[in-house]
Amino acid sequence: MENPFVTNGYAGPEYFCDRVQETADIIDMLTNGNNLALISPRRYGKTDLLRHCFAQDSIKTKYYTFIVDIYATKSLADMVNKLGKSILDELKPKGKRSWTAFLNMLSSVRAGVEYDMMGQPSWNLSLGQIKNPSNTLDEIFHYLQNADRPCLVAIDEFQQILKYDDTNVEATLRTYMQYCSNANFVFSGSRRHLMGGIFSSPSRPFYQSVTIVNLHPIVKQKYIEFCVSNFEKANKTIDNEVVEQLYDRFEGATFYMQKVMNVLFMKTKKKGHCAISDLEPAINYIVDFTAPTYEDLMYQLPDKQCQVLKAISMDVNAKQITSGDFAKRHGIISASSVNSAVKALLDKDLITNNKGVYQVYDKFFDIWIRNYSE
Repeated sequence: MENPFVTNGYAGPEYFCDRVQETADIIDMLTNGNNLALISPRRYGKTDLLRHCFAQDSIKTKYYTFIVDIYATKSLADMVNKLGKSILDELKPKGKRSWTAFLNMLSSVRAGVEYDMMGQPSWNLSLGQIKNPSNTLDEIFHYLQNADRPCLVAIDEFQQILKYDDTNVEATLRTYMQYCSNANFVFSGSRRHLMGGIFSSPSRPFYQSVTIVNLHPIVKQKYIEFCVSNFEKANKTIDNEVVEQLYDRFEGATFYMQKVMNVLFMKTKKKGHCAISDLEPAINYIVDFTAPTYEDLMYQLPDKQCQVLKAISMDVNAKQITSGDFAKRHGIISASSVNSAVKALLDKDLITNNKGVYQVYDKFFDIWIRNYSE
């Protein structure tokens, strides 16, 4: 691979930075029968960490592993659809025996599975074809329980189930998980307060059913070493200070650092040197590419939400945003109008709230708002 700073998925251990202890801990817990809740802000690398764990010999030679992202799902039927497709896609490369065993369990949706000229199946169900999602879910768990290998199932952005209109989703999933002895589960999520409510509240079905793992940023020195080493392997050099400032600028969020490092590596010629003066142009290079999308997004927001979003961005780490002082400093007519705007922005995932500190969720969007938005 020409550019070692991967920005789209997991490309193998040689392009994966550190997480040695986290990898060992997750593998140890899963292979010893534990279920996990993996929690961190989005874009810290949770999914790639799980792919890295599942790629280790101790896992890939003994387990079936499935990762399903339910972030965009709206209902239990939607989630069941994603889960079934993810399982089939993972089993297809393992041979007909593996995927046939799965499809034979799915009598409720068999008509939605199509086959190409080579006899390879594909999951082409529409949500309307899942007439009874509880029945299909039952069939999927029946497969997991009876698969010829133990299974590891990771459900990404698990807090999304709280937005479903379906009743008793938490209790239903908890019951299936409890009685599925051939599978262990990782429930990954980025909304800390929502995930905490699901797994830490005594009144909720998932209480005390998992080990909670809070994922922190990669250690700064490890990321500096990773970047310097990859530049050196390509006959290039980079100042430690560049990586250090990049890390601080994006608070150790892996996705943003990798995007910028990818550009810095791309712009540095062989035998060339990357200096601190190259950092800001690389960040702006990325922001400028996405600027039209950001402009459209701001245009579509109601005026009050747009005004509050800009105010939060300008404060960087905004606190007490419902106070009169916040409204006055940013020219917002009334403090009361901030409340409804904040709720809408949180629902749209445009801002985050961590212990009363509000930030723009997309850090590149945040930069664009402060530097370019009128």
